[in-house]
Amino acid sequence: MSEQAELLFDARNGVGESPVWDAQRQCLFWVDIPGRALWCWNAGTGQARQWPTPEMPGCIALAAGSEATAHGRWVAAMETGVALLTPHADGTLTWATITSVQHPQGGMRFNDGRCDRQGRLRAGTMVMDMSLASAAGSVYALEGSRARALHGCLITPNGMAFSPDGKTMYLSDSHPNVQTVWAFDYDVDSGTPSRQRVFIDMKPLPGRPDGAAMDEDGGYWICGNDAGLVHRFTPDGRLDRSLAVPVKKPAMCAFGGSGFDTLFVTSIRPGGDLSDQPLAGGVFALRPGVRGLDEPRCVV
Repeated sequence: MSEQAELLFDARNGVGESPVWDAQRQCLFWVDIPGRALWCWNAGTGQARQWPTPEMPGCIALAAGSEATAHGRWVAAMETGVALLTPHADGTLTWATITSVQHPQGGMRFNDGRCDRQGRLRAGTMVMDMSLASAAGSVYALEGSRARALHGCLITPNGMAFSPDGKTMYLSDSHPNVQTVWAFDYDVDSGTPSRQRVFIDMKPLPGRPDGAAMDEDGGYWICGNDAGLVHRFTPDGRLDRSLAVPVKKPAMCAFGGSGFDTLFVTSIRPGGDLSDQPLAGGVFALRPGVRGLDEPRCVV
């Protein structure tokens, strides 16, 4: 089993985020946040395509009941709230607002998020100008047609993941001032986190803690932004190994493939000289020798 990263698609995304494997269609979906696009790579054809979105999409989850549509229906946490996106074969996309969010200040949007094991979306907000270091971000819970604030005082929320049994929630803040991953006890009935504690202090480790994924053994995989690495931590918070990707800013990872044994990694394409990382903004695939879990469908 090779752990060598291979280029899946040279997407040149500004900020490639929120990869989700669609097992029914054998496709990888993800978003480009500043590019305002939903992307799809088809494993059968090796081809990729995109659909424009009306706002910057921070994260996506495959909606329950998507079986009858060609490209699925996607719950997306965006700039002003959460919407239901339906991409069509002709390259167009329709969307319907599920709920709006009143941000505490201007210049904010949703960022990282995913569904818990019961299919309930949890997603964080952030101030887009990270130089302000404003802790105005919160994690919201999508409950029917409203969003409930679960946890606040975040600068750049990231790293959302749930343990295989759903009873532990993981959350990171990737801002340079914080660089911490926390674990929470998670009430699977109410969908509420509690007993926050430090899971990983990333400051002495290479890379800031960005997007994450969970394997079937409870291993927590998180992208080391700025370090070109994807780290695996054991359930007790011990660094198990680090896998390299050929770009400096891996953004988020997700398990998929026919056996859920492929780790897909999206990345960021910054401005400036990219001669040392021409594939920045691409999507990569690794075979780490462990299997992941199918993501729950989002109940809306």
